[in-house]
Amino acid sequence: GRQPCVEFRRRGKEMVDLIADYLENIEQRPVYPDVEPGYLRSLIPEEAPEEPETYEDVVKDIERVIMPGVTHWHSPYFYAYFPTANSFPAMLADMLSGAIGCIGFSWAASPACTELETVMMDWLGKMLKLPEDFIAGTHGQGGGVIQGTASEATLVALLAARSRAVRMILASDPQRPETDITSKLVAYSSDQAHCSVERAGMIAGVRMKKIPTEQSDKYAVQGETLRRMIQEDKAAGLIPFYFCATLGTTPSCAFDHITELGPICNAEKIWMHIDAAYAGSSFICPEFRPLLNGIEFADSFNFNPHKWLLHWQIPLGRRFRSLKMWFVFRMYGLKGLQDYIRKHVELAKEFESLVRADQRFEISADVVLGLVCFRLKGSNEVNETLLKRINNGRKIHLVPCQLSGQFVLRFAVCARTTESRHIREAWRLITQLAEEVMQELPN
Repeated sequence: GRQPCVEFRRRGKEMVDLIADYLENIEQRPVYPDVEPGYLRSLIPEEAPEEPETYEDVVKDIERVIMPGVTHWHSPYFYAYFPTANSFPAMLADMLSGAIGCIGFSWAASPACTELETVMMDWLGKMLKLPEDFIAGTHGQGGGVIQGTASEATLVALLAARSRAVRMILASDPQRPETDITSKLVAYSSDQAHCSVERAGMIAGVRMKKIPTEQSDKYAVQGETLRRMIQEDKAAGLIPFYFCATLGTTPSCAFDHITELGPICNAEKIWMHIDAAYAGSSFICPEFRPLLNGIEFADSFNFNPHKWLLHWQIPLGRRFRSLKMWFVFRMYGLKGLQDYIRKHVELAKEFESLVRADQRFEISADVVLGLVCFRLKGSNEVNETLLKRINNGRKIHLVPCQLSGQFVLRFAVCARTTESRHIREAWRLITQLAEEVMQELPN
């Protein structure tokens, strides 16, 4: 019995050292892997070994096989997508969660697992100052559940909305066949909403309509547009039942006007779901909380704490995931988390001012949180070339988006360890490459 534990104590300490070394020296690694698709297959055997191998052999292969193909999301030179924060308390909690290894699919399966999650979601709801009805408390009707991904959360809300709509209609017209109702249901989201919203519509088998947004409205859905679409669809015999509002869209971090949209949805008995996948964490700072005004009109609300509140991505199977929240909330405290978010927003503002100071560049969308959308003044081609050069250099990593038909570069402050010097270095690199690209242009 004791033998394996002796080995585990030693290997566990080695693994912690390996992780700490990796994170301490992450800046030295190229942020983006220089490999071709299929690189890994040739590095390992065709099939699993007959006889057990030594732990040393396995560890040696981390550097040989895995690291060359890793995009280092936690490098301070990673500015693509959105942050997926990681922190030491979260990693420690992960170890404990793996050891307890409970699958909490019901209360009895592991009471602590179910109960801690409910209380942690309440802590989170209170940090965000959500209305009372969103909090579970001891006898509340509300409460949160950790979903695997934002896509699942959107789908869960959509299914709940669908069954509520069907129930409401059957209450007034019990003879009506259910298939007739579902075929007439229509859901709405912004044309800036994440593709997962559309996918949820496909899975739930309801039609999804995209509401067009304009640059002049900062890419946010306007009440007038929604009202008009609802009226047209009702006139055509359709049943509007669900609207997914986005706070902080993926392309440009735009905010739909939920104070305007909420009352419309409530009046029309339309379920309003709010997707704040990235922006949600910032609402724990009082200065950003007004962005969530109008939440009182919503039926459901989803955001990703791993984007900013320092847990790692949450896998499926309802592991003891709330342990991470518990560790992180306690070891950082609300103040520590607020400071962390403010630092990222400040770094984004610093990058924005560097861009604005350079006449060759323009800012393409308001900088509210940690995301800056910018481009070279000029054609889409020139910006595509610039992005290719940036990412081929493998020193920093960015991804683009399309806004009003323009090819735009997104600079998202991602890593917990990013500092002002990394931002300035990234900008130096971008301007240097921009110079080269501009010189190649025909005069």
